[in-house]
Amino acid sequence: MQGWLGVALLVLAGSAMAAPQVEFARTALSAGDVAVVINERDPYSREVGEYYAARRGVPARQVLRVSFEPGEVMPVAEFERVRAELEALVPDSVQGYALAWTRPWRVGCMAVTSAFTFGFDRQWCSAQLCAPTHPSPLFDDAAVRPYERHGVRPAMLLAGESVTAAKAMIERGIAVEGAHPQGRAYLVSTPDAARNVRAQWFDATVAALQQRIGIEVVSGRGIGERADALFYFTGLPAVAELDTLRLPAGALADHLTSFGGVLEGGTQMSALRWLAAGASASYGTAVEPCAHPQKFPVPALVIAHYLTGATALEAYWRSVAWPGEGVFVGDPLARPFAPQVRAEGAQAVRVVVNVPADAALRLGAAASPVGPFRPLGRAVPLKPGRNSVLLQGLRAPYYRAVVMPARGA
Repeated sequence: MQGWLGVALLVLAGSAMAAPQVEFARTALSAGDVAVVINERDPYSREVGEYYAARRGVPARQVLRVSFEPGEVMPVAEFERVRAELEALVPDSVQGYALAWTRPWRVGCMAVTSAFTFGFDRQWCSAQLCAPTHPSPLFDDAAVRPYERHGVRPAMLLAGESVTAAKAMIERGIAVEGAHPQGRAYLVSTPDAARNVRAQWFDATVAALQQRIGIEVVSGRGIGERADALFYFTGLPAVAELDTLRLPAGALADHLTSFGGVLEGGTQMSALRWLAAGASASYGTAVEPCAHPQKFPVPALVIAHYLTGATALEAYWRSVAWPGEGVFVGDPLARPFAPQVRAEGAQAVRVVVNVPADAALRLGAAASPVGPFRPLGRAVPLKPGRNSVLLQGLRAPYYRAVVMPARGA
């Protein structure tokens, strides 16, 4: 394929650059879209929040400070005061929240991340034990700007077992940005019938995603000591092998159980254990959900959105239909499958991109980073999954890349 790419790309007038700049059309949230929320009365929150903002380059005006007594469950009245203060501070451009604390993980009958996303409303809680809850407008929605489209800002806790653990998680996410790590997805079908409800989707998940990533259904209680689990979904009250398992940087993993979102001192394994094992994000319910699979991540959606280049915040929020009782934890901006562009000589770049189906990569060229961008000849075909494409003969200084459906080639 590389042989005809140089012919397909038209040569534009202009001086050759040492390395042409290729930017992709916006497909995910970035540091400029997120507000970091710090609780001034929580030393963990101050240190982790300031560290995250600095390392991720979050603009200073989007580092927002509130003050409340940290505890497991935040009283509703206190939450209403804090959220009102936050809403008065947050710029309209912000699309999501990084809540820099571990405590609280609940607000009344809601999980704290859903409360800050939607506001406190009992429609997001079970009206009675084991009842359905309100559906999320973000479920399987690919909108890059959720506040502009739906009027909500999805939230994730920058939680950790310690300040040191949280900083390590942040560094892992930064290190793997756009690296397209090699690995597999593991779907573990366990003998725990009540917690194994997602297994009904596993065969369909394999069929839908096997062209994009190695994916395996494992029957039993775990995957053993494998070191390639970029995705790991199971259903158990605790996953014993996490004492020895080390997940690769950028991994997403969770266990379906009632109280994985009780982050400290619970009777079941905390979602924080996945982060300690190397994951970039996880999820757990903090209020009894019963066995409604709608209250937990749909593995196929988590994997599909993440591989396409979504952040951990976007991939996880898009996978839960009824998120009112669940806590999202991790690095919201972790994005290992962001499109990668690497210079290979004065007039060539290599592009690595993961696409869900047959598609095409189309380039536009310009003499200025603000355009106008002139379309270049034929588009480059892409196959489902990981694509590594060498683009040659790039004589303009600036290019803009867009992934389009194959029929648009």
